[in-house]
Amino acid sequence: MTRPGHKGNHRSKKKRITIVLAPVVAVAVAIPLMNQAGAATPSEVAKDCAQDAATLENCEFVDVQFKRNSLGANKRVSTPFDNCGATTEGVKAFNVSATVTRSITLEDGFVAAADSKLGNSFFEIGAKFNTTEINLKRDDKGTGFDFSRTDKVLPDRVGFFMWSEKRTDVSGFLRATYKEEQNGQKVFFSPSEGAATVHVFYPQLLKNGTPDGRLWLRNVKCGTPEADAALGRENSGNVASLRAEQAEPGFGEGGENVTDVEIPLSEIPAP
Repeated sequence: MTRPGHKGNHRSKKKRITIVLAPVVAVAVAIPLMNQAGAATPSEVAKDCAQDAATLENCEFVDVQFKRNSLGANKRVSTPFDNCGATTEGVKAFNVSATVTRSITLEDGFVAAADSKLGNSFFEIGAKFNTTEINLKRDDKGTGFDFSRTDKVLPDRVGFFMWSEKRTDVSGFLRATYKEEQNGQKVFFSPSEGAATVHVFYPQLLKNGTPDGRLWLRNVKCGTPEADAALGRENSGNVASLRAEQAEPGFGEGGENVTDVEIPLSEIPAP
Protein backbone atom coordinates (compact mmCIF):
# COMPACT_ATOMS: atom_id res chain seq x y z
CA MET A 1 0.00 0.00 0.00
CA THR A 2 2.87 2.35 0.62
CA ARG A 3 4.44 1.92 -2.84
CA PRO A 4 1.64 3.49 -4.87
CA GLY A 5 1.69 6.50 -2.60
CA HIS A 6 5.47 6.74 -2.93
CA LYS A 7 5.24 6.75 -6.73
CA GLY A 8 2.67 9.50 -6.62
CA ASN A 9 4.92 11.74 -4.55
CA HIS A 10 7.82 11.18 -6.97
CA ARG A 11 5.78 12.28 -9.98
CA SER A 12 4.69 15.38 -8.09
CA LYS A 13 8.32 16.39 -7.53
CA LYS A 14 9.10 16.06 -11.23
CA LYS A 15 6.31 18.47 -12.04
CA ARG A 16 7.62 21.03 -9.59
CA ILE A 17 11.12 20.89 -11.12
CA THR A 18 9.73 21.44 -14.60
CA ILE A 19 7.73 24.48 -13.50
CA VAL A 20 10.81 26.10 -11.92
CA LEU A 21 13.02 25.64 -15.03
CA ALA A 22 10.66 27.23 -17.53
CA PRO A 23 10.99 30.88 -16.41
CA VAL A 24 14.80 30.53 -16.10
CA VAL A 25 15.06 29.67 -19.80
CA ALA A 26 12.86 32.61 -20.71
CA VAL A 27 15.09 35.04 -18.77
CA ALA A 28 18.23 33.69 -20.45
CA VAL A 29 16.76 34.41 -23.90
CA ALA A 30 15.67 37.91 -22.93
CA ILE A 31 19.09 39.15 -21.76
CA PRO A 32 20.88 39.28 -25.14
CA LEU A 33 17.84 40.92 -26.69
CA MET A 34 18.06 43.73 -24.15
CA ASN A 35 21.76 44.16 -24.86
CA GLN A 36 21.11 44.54 -28.57
CA ALA A 37 18.33 47.03 -28.01
CA GLY A 38 20.45 49.29 -25.80
CA ALA A 39 23.70 49.11 -27.82
CA ALA A 40 25.04 52.12 -29.68
CA THR A 41 24.33 51.86 -33.41
CA PRO A 42 27.15 52.37 -35.97
CA SER A 43 25.70 55.74 -37.00
CA GLU A 44 25.53 56.86 -33.36
CA VAL A 45 29.14 55.82 -32.85
CA ALA A 46 30.24 57.77 -35.93
CA LYS A 47 28.30 60.84 -34.81
CA ASP A 48 29.69 60.73 -31.27
CA CYS A 49 33.23 60.33 -32.60
CA ALA A 50 32.80 63.19 -35.08
CA GLN A 51 31.44 65.50 -32.38
CA ASP A 52 33.95 64.35 -29.74
CA ALA A 53 30.99 63.64 -27.45
CA ALA A 54 31.44 64.06 -23.72
CA THR A 55 30.10 60.53 -23.21
CA LEU A 56 33.21 59.09 -24.89
CA GLU A 57 36.27 57.92 -23.04
CA ASN A 58 38.08 57.47 -26.35
CA CYS A 59 37.49 57.11 -30.07
CA GLU A 60 40.10 55.81 -32.45
CA PHE A 61 40.54 54.84 -36.06
CA VAL A 62 41.77 51.27 -36.50
CA ASP A 63 43.56 50.66 -39.80
CA VAL A 64 42.94 47.40 -41.67
CA GLN A 65 44.60 47.95 -45.06
CA PHE A 66 46.23 50.70 -47.13
CA LYS A 67 47.07 51.66 -50.71
CA ARG A 68 49.78 54.14 -51.65
CA ASN A 69 49.85 56.36 -54.76
CA SER A 70 46.07 56.43 -54.99
CA LEU A 71 45.06 59.31 -57.28
CA GLY A 72 42.45 61.78 -56.07
CA ALA A 73 39.78 63.57 -58.07
CA ASN A 74 40.71 65.32 -61.32
CA LYS A 75 40.25 69.05 -60.64
CA ARG A 76 40.46 72.21 -62.71
CA VAL A 77 43.04 74.42 -61.01
CA SER A 78 43.07 77.49 -63.26
CA THR A 79 40.60 79.68 -65.06
CA PRO A 80 40.07 78.66 -68.71
CA PHE A 81 41.61 80.53 -71.63
CA ASP A 82 39.24 80.95 -74.58
CA ASN A 83 41.19 80.55 -77.83
CA CYS A 84 38.09 79.61 -79.83
CA GLY A 85 38.03 80.74 -83.46
CA ALA A 86 41.79 81.39 -83.52
CA THR A 87 43.94 79.81 -86.23
CA THR A 88 47.17 80.14 -84.25
CA GLU A 89 48.32 79.16 -80.80
CA GLY A 90 47.33 81.49 -78.01
CA VAL A 91 49.79 82.52 -75.29
CA LYS A 92 48.31 82.79 -71.83
CA ALA A 93 49.67 83.51 -68.36
CA PHE A 94 47.81 81.07 -66.12
CA ASN A 95 47.36 81.35 -62.37
CA VAL A 96 47.52 77.79 -61.07
CA SER A 97 46.39 77.01 -57.54
CA ALA A 98 45.60 73.80 -55.63
CA THR A 99 45.32 72.74 -52.00
CA VAL A 100 45.60 69.28 -50.46
CA THR A 101 44.59 68.17 -46.97
CA ARG A 102 43.82 65.01 -45.08
CA SER A 103 40.27 63.91 -45.83
CA ILE A 104 37.89 61.30 -44.44
CA THR A 105 35.14 59.35 -46.16
CA LEU A 106 32.51 58.39 -43.61
CA GLU A 107 29.33 60.45 -43.76
CA ASP A 108 28.20 63.65 -45.45
CA GLY A 109 29.60 66.61 -43.59
CA PHE A 110 31.87 64.48 -41.40
CA VAL A 111 34.57 66.52 -39.67
CA ALA A 112 36.98 65.51 -36.92
CA ALA A 113 38.88 68.42 -35.39
CA ALA A 114 42.64 67.94 -35.03
CA ASP A 115 42.43 68.31 -31.24
CA SER A 116 39.61 65.75 -30.86
CA LYS A 117 40.17 62.16 -29.78
CA LEU A 118 39.53 60.89 -33.29
CA GLY A 119 41.60 63.66 -34.87
CA ASN A 120 44.56 62.62 -32.75
CA SER A 121 44.05 59.02 -33.83
CA PHE A 122 44.08 60.01 -37.51
CA PHE A 123 47.35 61.87 -36.96
CA GLU A 124 48.93 58.87 -35.23
CA ILE A 125 47.87 56.51 -38.01
CA GLY A 126 49.35 58.95 -40.54
CA ALA A 127 52.63 58.90 -38.61
CA LYS A 128 52.59 55.11 -38.81
CA PHE A 129 52.56 55.20 -42.62
CA ASN A 130 54.97 58.14 -42.91
CA THR A 131 58.29 56.81 -44.26
CA THR A 132 61.56 58.08 -45.68
CA GLU A 133 60.25 57.27 -49.16
CA ILE A 134 56.79 58.79 -48.78
CA ASN A 135 56.04 61.89 -46.73
CA LEU A 136 52.38 62.25 -45.76
CA LYS A 137 50.24 65.27 -44.98
CA ARG A 138 48.84 64.00 -41.68
CA ASP A 139 46.81 66.88 -40.25
CA ASP A 140 43.75 68.73 -41.48
CA LYS A 141 45.61 71.95 -42.37
CA GLY A 142 45.80 72.54 -46.08
CA THR A 143 48.99 72.91 -48.07
CA GLY A 144 49.51 73.28 -51.78
CA PHE A 145 50.83 75.52 -54.52
CA ASP A 146 49.90 78.86 -56.05
CA PHE A 147 51.97 80.14 -58.95
CA SER A 148 51.80 81.66 -62.42
CA ARG A 149 53.17 80.25 -65.65
CA THR A 150 52.86 81.05 -69.33
CA ASP A 151 51.81 78.34 -71.77
CA LYS A 152 50.50 77.98 -75.29
CA VAL A 153 46.95 76.88 -76.04
CA LEU A 154 46.21 75.15 -79.36
CA PRO A 155 44.18 76.91 -82.09
CA ASP A 156 40.39 76.80 -81.64
CA ARG A 157 40.74 75.28 -78.19
CA VAL A 158 39.89 76.10 -74.59
CA GLY A 159 42.91 75.66 -72.33
CA PHE A 160 43.09 75.17 -68.55
CA PHE A 161 45.17 73.30 -65.98
CA MET A 162 44.16 70.06 -64.31
CA TRP A 163 45.47 68.46 -61.13
CA SER A 164 45.15 65.07 -59.43
CA GLU A 165 46.87 64.53 -56.08
CA LYS A 166 48.62 61.36 -54.98
CA ARG A 167 47.35 59.97 -51.68
CA THR A 168 47.81 57.08 -49.32
CA ASP A 169 44.39 55.54 -48.80
CA VAL A 170 44.14 53.94 -45.35
CA SER A 171 40.90 52.07 -44.68
CA GLY A 172 39.52 50.61 -41.48
CA PHE A 173 36.85 51.20 -38.83
CA LEU A 174 36.10 53.32 -35.76
CA ARG A 175 36.33 51.95 -32.23
CA ALA A 176 34.54 53.98 -29.56
CA THR A 177 34.92 53.43 -25.83
CA TYR A 178 32.19 55.02 -23.71
CA LYS A 179 32.64 56.23 -20.15
CA GLU A 180 29.47 54.49 -18.99
CA GLU A 181 28.37 50.99 -19.87
CA GLN A 182 25.35 50.49 -22.09
CA ASN A 183 23.74 47.27 -20.85
CA GLY A 184 27.11 45.92 -19.76
CA GLN A 185 29.08 47.03 -22.82
CA LYS A 186 31.42 50.02 -23.24
CA VAL A 187 33.11 49.38 -26.63
CA PHE A 188 31.26 49.80 -29.92
CA PHE A 189 32.33 49.91 -33.57
CA SER A 190 31.42 51.78 -36.75
CA PRO A 191 30.47 50.38 -39.16
CA SER A 192 31.64 47.06 -37.64
CA GLU A 193 34.74 45.51 -36.12
CA GLY A 194 37.24 44.53 -38.80
CA ALA A 195 35.53 46.54 -41.56
CA ALA A 196 37.61 48.46 -44.11
CA THR A 197 34.96 50.95 -45.20
CA VAL A 198 36.12 54.09 -43.39
CA HIS A 199 38.72 55.72 -45.65
CA VAL A 200 41.28 58.31 -44.59
CA PHE A 201 43.21 59.90 -47.45
CA TYR A 202 46.65 61.26 -46.58
CA PRO A 203 48.09 63.45 -49.38
CA GLN A 204 51.63 62.53 -50.32
CA LEU A 205 54.25 65.29 -50.36
CA LEU A 206 57.54 65.63 -52.20
CA LYS A 207 60.71 66.22 -50.20
CA ASN A 208 60.42 69.99 -50.74
CA GLY A 209 56.88 70.01 -49.30
CA THR A 210 55.10 70.31 -52.65
CA PRO A 211 52.09 68.01 -53.06
CA ASP A 212 52.82 64.92 -55.10
CA GLY A 213 50.51 64.18 -58.00
CA ARG A 214 49.94 64.98 -61.64
CA LEU A 215 49.58 68.44 -63.20
CA TRP A 216 48.67 68.91 -66.84
CA LEU A 217 47.50 71.47 -69.37
CA ARG A 218 44.25 70.40 -71.01
CA ASN A 219 43.24 71.64 -74.48
CA VAL A 220 39.59 71.07 -75.37
CA LYS A 221 38.17 71.54 -78.87
CA CYS A 222 35.80 74.51 -79.07
CA GLY A 223 32.14 73.91 -79.78
CA THR A 224 32.06 70.64 -77.81
CA PRO A 225 30.09 70.06 -74.60
CA GLU A 226 33.41 69.70 -72.77
CA ALA A 227 34.58 73.16 -73.89
CA ASP A 228 31.22 74.79 -73.16
CA ALA A 229 31.21 73.26 -69.69
CA ALA A 230 34.72 74.54 -68.99
CA LEU A 231 33.68 78.05 -70.04
CA GLY A 232 30.48 77.87 -68.01
CA ARG A 233 28.30 78.37 -71.04
CA GLU A 234 24.72 77.16 -71.12
CA ASN A 235 24.15 77.41 -74.84
CA SER A 236 24.53 73.66 -75.26
CA GLY A 237 21.68 73.00 -72.85
CA ASN A 238 21.57 70.15 -70.41
CA VAL A 239 24.67 68.49 -71.86
CA ALA A 240 26.94 71.33 -70.72
CA SER A 241 25.26 71.59 -67.33
CA LEU A 242 25.63 67.86 -66.76
CA ARG A 243 29.26 67.93 -67.87
CA ALA A 244 30.06 70.74 -65.43
CA GLU A 245 28.71 68.70 -62.52
CA GLN A 246 30.46 65.46 -63.43
CA ALA A 247 33.99 64.54 -62.43
CA GLU A 248 36.57 65.50 -65.04
CA PRO A 249 38.22 62.62 -66.90
CA GLY A 250 41.78 61.77 -65.93
CA PHE A 251 44.98 62.45 -67.82
CA GLY A 252 44.75 61.14 -71.39
CA GLU A 253 41.18 59.95 -70.84
CA GLY A 254 39.26 62.89 -72.31
CA GLY A 255 38.68 61.42 -75.78
CA GLU A 256 39.39 62.71 -79.27
CA ASN A 257 38.36 66.31 -78.48
CA VAL A 258 40.85 66.63 -75.62
CA THR A 259 44.65 66.98 -75.71
CA ASP A 260 46.60 66.73 -72.43
CA VAL A 261 50.18 67.88 -71.85
CA GLU A 262 51.78 66.83 -68.54
CA ILE A 263 53.80 69.38 -66.56
CA PRO A 264 56.83 67.98 -64.66
CA LEU A 265 56.46 68.34 -60.90
CA SER A 266 59.94 69.86 -60.84
CA GLU A 267 58.39 72.94 -62.48
CA ILE A 268 56.03 73.50 -59.55
CA PRO A 269 57.61 75.97 -57.09
CA ALA A 270 58.07 74.77 -53.51
CA PRO A 271 55.65 76.32 -51.00
